[in-house]
Amino acid sequence: MKRVWVWTLLVGFLVTGRAFAETTVGPPNGTLVIVGGGGGGQDGLIFKRFLELAGGNDAEIVVIPTASGNDDFNTRTSGAKVLRDHGATKITILHTNDRVMADTEEFVKPLRSARGVWIPGGRQWRLADSYLNTRTQAAINEVLARGGVVGGTSAGATIQGSYLVRGAVEGNEIMMSPGHEEGFGFLRNTAIDQHVVRRKRVADMTPVVEKHPELLGLGIDESTAIVVQGDQFEVIGDGEVVISDPRRPRVEGEDPWYFLKPGDRFDLKARTKLEPR
Repeated sequence: MKRVWVWTLLVGFLVTGRAFAETTVGPPNGTLVIVGGGGGGQDGLIFKRFLELAGGNDAEIVVIPTASGNDDFNTRTSGAKVLRDHGATKITILHTNDRVMADTEEFVKPLRSARGVWIPGGRQWRLADSYLNTRTQAAINEVLARGGVVGGTSAGATIQGSYLVRGAVEGNEIMMSPGHEEGFGFLRNTAIDQHVVRRKRVADMTPVVEKHPELLGLGIDESTAIVVQGDQFEVIGDGEVVISDPRRPRVEGEDPWYFLKPGDRFDLKARTKLEPR
């Protein structure tokens, strides 16, 4: 992880003149669109926002569908189709199960000019096994450093946190799995869960943040996203976001989590809900 982190820090500084130290949790440049699975919200709001942040329908988008476990991909399958349906015209599929290939310059070439990266759902351990601490992960970070956008849904949401929940190969009901507990870390000191209300997962983050109290737990429901810029995010879509913060004082008998709704804004550094604009 150290090699990727140092390289990304250097790239961010060279491109923007700013260093990662200026933000505590989120990326200093670019935007994250982290979706809890399901659809894109009413009228495809989430997908439209992603493409807008990438620079419009003609922006170069790389889709990484590895989490699904398939090997036969084209622009009519997985997350590529939904982006095409919402207007994207320049999509490249990037996929491998081979970490050696993922660490080559030839493989990451499409990421060098991309303005957006989209990571569809499946099982997040497949993404970690293929790309964690490789040149691919570093190149995705460079997309952010250039001011681009990285989005993902379901497994593609969870992988964006620093701590990987539901990473067990044996089954996604296991929250903490030694050997599969490291995510890409686009959001530092966080664990990200998905489908939380629809699949009755609201309480599942509690043992994770109790064991790792430095973490902020973010549970995102289906057809719902957080749009992260710097150390703040906004909730968009149809559902709710569950905040599990072990540092938050609470009274006896109170749930160790609370909810944000569409339109709410949140300060990741202070771990507090922001006042409406």
